[in-house]
Amino acid sequence: MDDFLRLSASTARYTYGAPRAFAFGDDGRLLWFLRSTGPTDPFESLWVLDTATGTESCRADPRELCPVPGEVPLAERRLRERIRLVAAGIGSYALSGDGRSAVFALYGRLYEVAAEGTGRPEPVPAAGPALDPRPNADGSRTAYVSADALYVTPGGRVSPDDGARWGLAEFAAAEELSRARGHWWSPDGVTLLAARVVESALQRRYFTDPARPELPAEDFAYPEAGGPNADVQLWVLGPDGERIRLDWDAGTYPYVSDAGWESPREILLTVQDRLQRNVLLLSADPATGRTRELSRTTHPQWVDPLPGTPARLPDGRLLTSADTPAGAARALAVDGALITGDGVQVRRVAGIHEGRLLVEAGLRDPAEQQVLLLDPATGEQTPLADGPGVHSVQAGAGTLLLTSADADGYRRLVRTADGREFVPADLSQPLPYRVAPVLERVTEHGVPTSLVLPRDHVPGRRLPVLMDSYGGPGFQDVSAEPRRWQARQWWADQGFAVVTVDNRGTPYVSPAFTHAMYRGFSEVTLEDQVAALQALGARHRDLDLGRVGVRGWSYGGYLSALAVLRRPDVFHAAAAGAAPTDFRHYDTAYTERYLGLPQDEPEAYDRDSLLPDAPKLTRPLLLVTGLADDNVHPSHTLRLSQALTNASRPHHLLALPGVTHMTPGGTREKVMALELEFFRRELA
Repeated sequence: MDDFLRLSASTARYTYGAPRAFAFGDDGRLLWFLRSTGPTDPFESLWVLDTATGTESCRADPRELCPVPGEVPLAERRLRERIRLVAAGIGSYALSGDGRSAVFALYGRLYEVAAEGTGRPEPVPAAGPALDPRPNADGSRTAYVSADALYVTPGGRVSPDDGARWGLAEFAAAEELSRARGHWWSPDGVTLLAARVVESALQRRYFTDPARPELPAEDFAYPEAGGPNADVQLWVLGPDGERIRLDWDAGTYPYVSDAGWESPREILLTVQDRLQRNVLLLSADPATGRTRELSRTTHPQWVDPLPGTPARLPDGRLLTSADTPAGAARALAVDGALITGDGVQVRRVAGIHEGRLLVEAGLRDPAEQQVLLLDPATGEQTPLADGPGVHSVQAGAGTLLLTSADADGYRRLVRTADGREFVPADLSQPLPYRVAPVLERVTEHGVPTSLVLPRDHVPGRRLPVLMDSYGGPGFQDVSAEPRRWQARQWWADQGFAVVTVDNRGTPYVSPAFTHAMYRGFSEVTLEDQVAALQALGARHRDLDLGRVGVRGWSYGGYLSALAVLRRPDVFHAAAAGAAPTDFRHYDTAYTERYLGLPQDEPEAYDRDSLLPDAPKLTRPLLLVTGLADDNVHPSHTLRLSQALTNASRPHHLLALPGVTHMTPGGTREKVMALELEFFRRELA
């Protein structure tokens, strides 16, 4: 690896040392966060910024608590994979109700620490290797999970020994529905709401490490498209052994995407039907388990998730997501009436501030994001952060944390209710490149694209093209967020014109743009990638469209293999990493949202499978897979390799023992070095 790749690997792509996982406590006076000591330190410590004094203090250092790093419990390793957590040390924490103390897990052991004082974190007794600790309102009791059971300390086991998994989110919720937790304390700190998960109907998937044949295989339950989902129930567990099951039509609405206590006498939960066309906000009585519908959000294709909705506002009105007429914008509605219009692409509701909604939205180019205050009564908008770049916000009792990102890097600002401002220290590695990609909207669909050229490019010099796109639902590639452009500038400096395309199906352009992928991935993805590339080639004559490579990971890997298999006239070489090659073998919640059930829509699954295309391969193809990938199982890549071999189609296969979907520990950079050799050879 060269200097850039080594630096990228040693800094976890410039994230070590940057503060993250912020949470406000003590009525907004305290700002808790995680941060390591510098750009090459992977071990995150727990910090507090006191806005009364402006001082930062480290409240828990994992190396002081555990000088020799221990083993992370298997359940926590899988949860970290679901939420894409690469840092070591204290990966997460939870605050007491007043926000003056926190609990966290470290290598299966639990600790509690106060925000103030000089004391070290105190161990919290646990029944065994523990994860996901949650303190109650006053911090006097902590709930946690160990060996698939829910415990409370002081106390003991509170979930029954019935063979179910208690207190954790199932795979579909954590991977696809943005719910990574499975237990919640009541506001009075006495009663627990807990998820009960039974996975016995699911198929088992196995992993073995060929480099360590003496180790037994790992297995886990996986909800494959068209097959059974986990049976998920919610139970209220009382202090004296009382157990009340929340009652809703789980057969029709099997997905629980959110849950929590609204008051000691009410629980709110959000449920979805299997194809995610209907999202219901329910009110539940914890004393009886009975539920009633508060709001219903529907869409004929699927309801695209909008974080922060559905919700009940402080005055009792209901906040839901909606599309403006003709699908021009994601909007907000209060009691069914739209309060935003076509000029605001709402992306997230971040909370309430000064009686108004805090909203992250796109007001101009999809590559940018602004922060607004929105009056839910009138729809009046007040910008809080609307300059060029990507702005986000977090709020707590009148205090704001504003984060801004653009080509010059990241800036974080804490602003108190009385107007004082603080900047949490960022100890991460400065970004090596200031990248200002050429951003353009092309084709009749207004597809967002970017172009990055070598820093020493001389106009008139023809360059091979490297397409570097994700292209799938739920992720935006063409963004003003600066870290994602570092590797692309490196690729450009190796002698490529790097092109990225957000084809239809990707988010933040419009609902109609996103829903264009309904009942089919491959046709829309490939059509837009080809049309955008040709449009850019016509505008930028230095792009040599006779030498086009394509690379990507996950859905981007699918796109890369799809490109050379079906359009070898356009794409001349591909590196496909962790590609889902047949969506019949991907998970339920993601796949069925877009393609439907395979037994109902077999043609859609046939069209989008890469396996029948194997005999058509005429271009160089490098397949890459991590053999410990529990998201896109390595069998996807191996099935395609087998089909290519059976069709006598030469190809390259790189199988990485012990590597997960996140490619941690510098694996991504090592693969990039090998990809560079591949593309230089094949596009010469």
